[in-house]
This record gives sequence, C-alpha cells and structure tokens, in this order.
Amino acid sequence: MSGVARTIEAAGGVVERDGLIAVVHRPRYDDWSLPKGKLDKNESSERAALREVLEETGLSCQLGEELEPVSYTDNRGRPKVVRYWRMEVVEGAFVENDEVDELRWLKPQEAIELLSYAHDRELIEALSQ
Repeated sequence: MSGVARTIEAAGGVVERDGLIAVVHRPRYDDWSLPKGKLDKNESSERAALREVLEETGLSCQLGEELEPVSYTDNRGRPKVVRYWRMEVVEGAFVENDEVDELRWLKPQEAIELLSYAHDRELIEALSQ
C-alpha cells in the first residue's frame, strides 16, 4: 500500500429559493456549511448531491448548473474534492436530523459571512458576481 491518501469524493448543492441560499449547521463539527456528503460506492456525483441535500435538509431538489469543483484537505489530512450543483427546491421542508440541527435561508452576502469554511464562501462569492 502506498503512502498516498485516496482522494475523498463528495457532492452537494447550493440550494436556492427566492434569491436566498440554504446554509446548514452541523452540531458534530459546530460549523455552518453547504449541504454535501461523500459518494456511496458506485454512486454518481449527481445522485449523491441530490441524496445528501435531501438527507441534510429534507428538501427534494432538481439539479441546475454544475459549479467549479472544490478541493481541500479534510480534518483528517486527506485530500477531498466536492462537486457542487446549483439546486432548486421541488418540494419538502427542513426537519432537524442526526447531521443537521438548523437550516437558514440567507442572502448571498449573509451566507458568506456565516459559512465556516473559505472554500464554501468562495463558491458563493463566485456565484454572486
């Protein structure tokens, strides 16, 4: 086995409604982020993005345009790449769950101010230009 860590693949969404963006609070990490999560085995990034958004927010969405992938090192020192899509809500409502205890709908600038990670803030900044 080589010493190179396998890249963690994840997918998520920039969920938009009425000009606002959904930002979620994860008590496990005490952070504010965009809804996302790791791909299951043999799962496409598109399917994972929709599944993770549904699991974390309770919202069924449809995919819009794919955004620039985000790459960073996770809290365990592993390389991680997250593919994001703009998403529009089709139906559903937020329900607190095991991963997320709060969802806020924020204007892009408010989201940028609240988000815990630079890579999330940069994604929203790029959309706001």
